[in-house]
Amino acid sequence: MPAKDKFHDIVKLALERESWMITDDPYRIMLGKKKGFIDLAAERLVGAEKDGQKIAVEIKSFLRPSNLDAFEEALGQFLIYKTALKRIEPDRLLYLALPVDAYKDLFDDSFFQGIRQQFDVSLIVYDEDEQTITQWIS
Repeated sequence: MPAKDKFHDIVKLALERESWMITDDPYRIMLGKKKGFIDLAAERLVGAEKDGQKIAVEIKSFLRPSNLDAFEEALGQFLIYKTALKRIEPDRLLYLALPVDAYKDLFDDSFFQGIRQQFDVSLIVYDEDEQTITQWIS
């Protein structure tokens, strides 16, 4: 099992504060014949519905010297997990969680906004100091 990201517990707490129930930590997923691990899976009931929203969250800290290198790696991992989820659990939405500073650094640029849109990358932007989610971007 892979090591947890530095901000794993912060994102987990922030999700719980927004009434998400963590169901898997980590969420095990088969990638063909290989095992993969998405950091978290969570569910939340919507109104009086029996079935609610289901998400999986891949958490990244972006603590490398280059946010570009970190994003390249995160995007590749995200796309692999997204492909696998569509096959085995298409109703679970995948999010990439990144800190607010990394979000501002990368997505202040229309080029990276275009990449996010082209590959349909849903984001959770979190503030590691406040331990909150500042934005959900689908």
